[in-house]
Amino acid sequence: MLTGKQKRFLRSKAHHLNPIFQVGKGGVNENMIKQIGEALEARELIKVSVLQNCEFDRDEVAESLAKGAKAELVQIIGNTIVLYKESIEHKQISLP
Repeated sequence: MLTGKQKRFLRSKAHHLNPIFQVGKGGVNENMIKQIGEALEARELIKVSVLQNCEFDRDEVAESLAKGAKAELVQIIGNTIVLYKESIEHKQISLP
């Protein structure tokens, strides 16, 4: 689990990132979770945007993505979800 201080730190890091995934009408599927897992391994911190036509609540989407990719949910702001997972091979972010 992340502490408040670590979440603040990650939020500031994520501020300038652009969402690299979009969750639309189909919601979350296995393939998306797999790709997000790979992206997290490469980058550690990513944003996912939930489109207007998504049939699921953004909190549900965030939870299923975090669970599926075994990542930490850093923040949900508007329709954007910020996820963090410590990388095994490409560690770039050192948490306070």
